[in-house]
Amino acid sequence: MSNTIRTVKGLVALVTGGASGLGEATARRLLQNGASVVICDLPSSNGGKVAEQLGEKCAFAPIDVTKEADVQEALRIAKTKFHKLDIAVNCAGIGVATKTYNFKKGVPHSLDDFMKVVTVNTIGTFNINRLVVGVMAKNLPDEDGQKGVIINTASVAAYDGQRGQVAYSASKGGIVGMTLPLARDLECEGIRCCTIAPGLFDTPLLRGLPEKVRSELAKDVPFPKRLGNPDEYAHLVQSIIENPMLNGCVIRLDGALRMQP
Repeated sequence: MSNTIRTVKGLVALVTGGASGLGEATARRLLQNGASVVICDLPSSNGGKVAEQLGEKCAFAPIDVTKEADVQEALRIAKTKFHKLDIAVNCAGIGVATKTYNFKKGVPHSLDDFMKVVTVNTIGTFNINRLVVGVMAKNLPDEDGQKGVIINTASVAAYDGQRGQVAYSASKGGIVGMTLPLARDLECEGIRCCTIAPGLFDTPLLRGLPEKVRSELAKDVPFPKRLGNPDEYAHLVQSIIENPMLNGCVIRLDGALRMQP
C-alpha cells in the first residue's frame, strides 16, 4: 500500500460558473493550494476580472456551457496555457420559480423556461463532461491509474424540491442520475465522477434576497444554523479530488437540511 499523500498542487482544473459563488470559491481554493485554473463563465460575467485578480495561474474562458465550440475553446486555453487538464468542476446553473400551473390565471408553466433550465443545468453539465474526458484521457496515470476527476453540482432540490421548483429540481435530479453511469463509463480511463448536492449557501443568488428572508432560510438548517459558506463547498471539492475512493457518489452538503414544501 502506498503512503503517497495526494494534493491538488500541480493539477489543472476547469471550473464552470467560476466568476461568482460556489465556482469562484472553488477556483480560489484550488489556486491557493497550488493548482492552475481555467475559469469558465458567460462573456457578460466578470470572469476576466476575477482571473486577472487571481494571477498568472488563472485564465478566463468566456463560454456558454451548452455550446460545443465554446467548450472546445476553453479546453484549447487549458492545453495552451497549462498543457493539460486534470479536473472539471461544474458549478454553472440557472433556475426559475414557477408552479406547474397557475390556477388563478389559468396559465401553465412555460415550456421554454423549463427547457432552458434543463438545457443549461443538465445538458450543459453533460456537455462539459463528455468533452473534458477526451483531454483527461491523454494524461499519464497516477499509481492508481487515475487520469482525472469530474465534480458536478446538483442540489438538495433534487430530493426535496419545493413548490415552484419543478424545472430546477428536474434539472438537478438529472445530474444526480448521471453520476453513477458516468463513473462506470469512465473507469476504463481512470476518470472519477462525483456530485455535490448543496443546501442553502450564501451565494449572489441568495444575497439578492432581503436580510429577513435570508435569516428565515438559515433557521431551517438544523446545524449549523446558518447559510453555507461557498468555501465550505470548495473544501469538499478539494477533498473529493484528493481522496481517490470517492467515486460514483452524490454527497449532500446541507447541515442536515430537508426542504419543506
